[in-house]
Amino acid sequence: MDKFLDKIFFRSKNLNYISKNIKNISENTPAKKIFEAINNYSENSELRFVGGCIRKIINREEVDDIDLATNITPDEVCDALNKHQIKFFESGKEHGTITAVINEKNYEITSLRKDVATDGRHAKVEFTSDWKEDSKRRDFTINAIYSDSLGNLFDPQNGKLDLNKGVLKFIGDPEKRIQEDYLRILRYFRFHINYSTENHKTEIIKIFKKNIKGISNLSAERLLDELKKTVKSKNFLKLFEDQQSLEILEIVFPQFKNINHFKKLNSFSSKAISSFDFIFIIALLIIDETDNTDYFIYKFKISKKDQKRLKLIHYFFKENVNIKSFTEKNFNKIFYYNGRQTVIDIINFKLFFSSKVENKLLKLLKIYENKTLPELKIGANILMSKYKIPEGKILGNKLKLIEETWVQNGFQISDKQVEKIVKS
Repeated sequence: MDKFLDKIFFRSKNLNYISKNIKNISENTPAKKIFEAINNYSENSELRFVGGCIRKIINREEVDDIDLATNITPDEVCDALNKHQIKFFESGKEHGTITAVINEKNYEITSLRKDVATDGRHAKVEFTSDWKEDSKRRDFTINAIYSDSLGNLFDPQNGKLDLNKGVLKFIGDPEKRIQEDYLRILRYFRFHINYSTENHKTEIIKIFKKNIKGISNLSAERLLDELKKTVKSKNFLKLFEDQQSLEILEIVFPQFKNINHFKKLNSFSSKAISSFDFIFIIALLIIDETDNTDYFIYKFKISKKDQKRLKLIHYFFKENVNIKSFTEKNFNKIFYYNGRQTVIDIINFKLFFSSKVENKLLKLLKIYENKTLPELKIGANILMSKYKIPEGKILGNKLKLIEETWVQNGFQISDKQVEKIVKS
């Protein structure tokens, strides 16, 4: 009976691009195997697409992630996947999420649930088979749209209507939803710049400011993950056109010392910023002459690989801020010892903060985007056989000096120079 009522009151059959694109995902991605596994598990078991992938299809965006919801429990999900030999892991099982892995791609499958208790960071949940009950615990109406594999939408919170109208609306009482999970303050701004055509409601901003301290209880990992989604969203720069958004952003991330530079980009930056990756944009936001970079790295537990990248950019601009330092001779050293990415980062960083876009910098950027990392042809074997230098400390020192001279001379060294170093 419930399913019959759902079809009458909450589903809408679409024979347009929405249905077509949902069917395409259902048939031409590994999601098909998951639908088969769960929909055939029992008489009443059902799997649906939910959230971002449906929102993006409706909004004619590229779908880069697929989230799924089901009316069976996590244990039953595991059983269904096992029966169809689909690999999975259970790290989110406590909160109702099992992650299926097919062709090295992850698919999160979350059992329908309702919140029993919340602390602003995590919720204690109770599993349910009621799709409408599950929709009530989601943050915004545009994120509570479900679809079966055939493209039949189930939209109990009228999210599609809000999406089409450019309205970002909390489900239920906004303050209560925020106090359930303070990350929703940041999520609001991400969805606002991408989907809303309205100005912020005064009462919503007041609620955010009243509850902003709750964000301090969130883990660094969750904050950084949300920041990454915001930075890489297509309308990221809209944040810097909105003073209310910036006020919240600066409270949450006081390490963003360079926000003002994003308000008015030069001709180079306005074109290039969409191609910059997350860590480089973080570099643009945090690197200054203080120890701000080190503090951000510590607070947000940045990976060692990204730490190194941030510190190299910071070190260069702490020591060499003069445009005269930007020469091919200097960059050859950085290119050889630190790699292409470091050189490109340093040049892009300088270009971003330049009031005048220097042709010299643009030429250097092009050179190192296409330059091949050279290889020194003179090794220990040559020095040992040709110059009779025995293996040991002296050999190592000679090789190091040859390498330094070769780099200094633009990756060139003559036999005469080698001989001079060997005999010195």
